[in-house]
Amino acid sequence: MNFRIGQGYDVHRLAEGETLWLGGVLIPHHKGTVAHSDGDVVIHAICDAILGAAKLRDIGTHFPDNSDDFKNIDSKILLKKSQTLLHDKGYRIVNIDCTINAQQPKLKPYIPSMEQTMADVLNIGCDQVSVKATTTEKLGFEGSEEGISVNAIVLIKKG
Repeated sequence: MNFRIGQGYDVHRLAEGETLWLGGVLIPHHKGTVAHSDGDVVIHAICDAILGAAKLRDIGTHFPDNSDDFKNIDSKILLKKSQTLLHDKGYRIVNIDCTINAQQPKLKPYIPSMEQTMADVLNIGCDQVSVKATTTEKLGFEGSEEGISVNAIVLIKKG
C-alpha cells in the first residue's frame, strides 16, 4: 500500500497558572494545559495521527505519561521522534490537517507560526501543514474553557 491515512485526537484540561503550548508555539493566555509533558495538545494529536497511519500504535505507547524521561518534555521532540519512527518504516508525510477546538483564546493570529514551527521540526513544506481553530459555541468542556481538544489527520506515502 503506497498511501495511508492516520487520525489523531487529544484533549487536555486547562488551568490557571499553566502554560499554553499549541503547535510548538507559546500562546499568551491566563490558562494553560495540565499535562505530564508541555501539554501541546496539537502536537500530541498529530503524533497519534502519524503513528496510527504507519500502524505504530499511539503516543502513549512510545512516550508514556508515567515516565520521567518525558516529564515536562518539549512536544516538538516527540513530534520529531514520531517522524523518525515513521521514516524507519519507509514512509514520509504528504500532508497534515488539524482542528483545534477551544473557546478562548482566539488563535487565528498564531496559526501561521504553528504551521511553520511544525513544518520546520518535520523538515517539510509549510504548505503541507494545515491548522484550523474553532469554538464550540460555548458548549461542552471546550466551550466552558475547562479543556481544549484537537482532531488531526495525516496522509503518508511509502518511499
